Amino acid sequence: MAIAVNPSAGKGRAKVLGVRTGELLQASGYDVLDVTSETAAEAKDRAISAVASGIDALVVVGGDGMVNIGVNACAGTDTPLGIVGAGTGNDIAASLGLPVHDIEAAVRVVVGGVTRRIDAARRTDVAVDGPQWFAGVLCGGFDAVVNERANGWAWPRGRMRYNLAIARELPVFKPLKYELELDGETWITEAMLVAVGNGPRYGGGMHITPDAAYDDGLLDVLVVGPLSVPRLLQVFPKVFTGSHTTHPAVTIRRAAKVRLSTDGVVAYADGERFGPLPVEVEVVPHCLSVLVPSDVA
Repeated sequence: MAIAVNPSAGKGRAKVLGVRTGELLQASGYDVLDVTSETAAEAKDRAISAVASGIDALVVVGGDGMVNIGVNACAGTDTPLGIVGAGTGNDIAASLGLPVHDIEAAVRVVVGGVTRRIDAARRTDVAVDGPQWFAGVLCGGFDAVVNERANGWAWPRGRMRYNLAIARELPVFKPLKYELELDGETWITEAMLVAVGNGPRYGGGMHITPDAAYDDGLLDVLVVGPLSVPRLLQVFPKVFTGSHTTHPAVTIRRAAKVRLSTDGVVAYADGERFGPLPVEVEVVPHCLSVLVPSDVA
């Protein structure tokens, strides 16, 4: 098996857990190839090369960003992805029913679990250096603007950086004009927030597209229409329970292929920078094998 670790995930805890993961895999009889790198781009390249070499599985240790590297390496192949959730949010791991912050339990799933074929979304609009996939949620509104702001700061680290970015952006953010194409149908609207969900969760437990399923061959497209700042503050906390979908400003549609366009926004997917809008993505059904417990397969 190959193992890739985000050394900074979980405030540095993932680095220690990555060593422990390798020890447990070796104790289970596996040869372990470490493809960890200090940069996401290099880790992705090394993971893709490992998969191409014919490993039995790729195991990633960290949060959703590390899972995204694994998805980009394994999607469209028969190599299963094992996930050891050791990041801050772990939304993909949790929504797939995987252990989170329990190293021994996560490795038991990797060693003794079963494979589940799930959908993933692939970017189709630009020629990039290799495939560009995501498994969870792509955001392209206020939440993406906050991500871009926070990632431009070196301090503070962790969730506080995002809280400060929200405080910075919220008073000045205005609804943006979007052009969406859903399976070829054009939808022009103003929105505060737009998310495209292959899975239900992002942002450390926010059920932004709560009914999105990993195996239905569709993407859930959520649009939050124009709201005042006080109203947005009333609606936004409801994403932790998924109850925001009943608000009259919220619309959810489903499509297999989505094009999202507006000015001045950089999209994020699985918590990672995906690229400036416009972007076009399509769901690829059952293209990714993930190791899961037998009782949730």
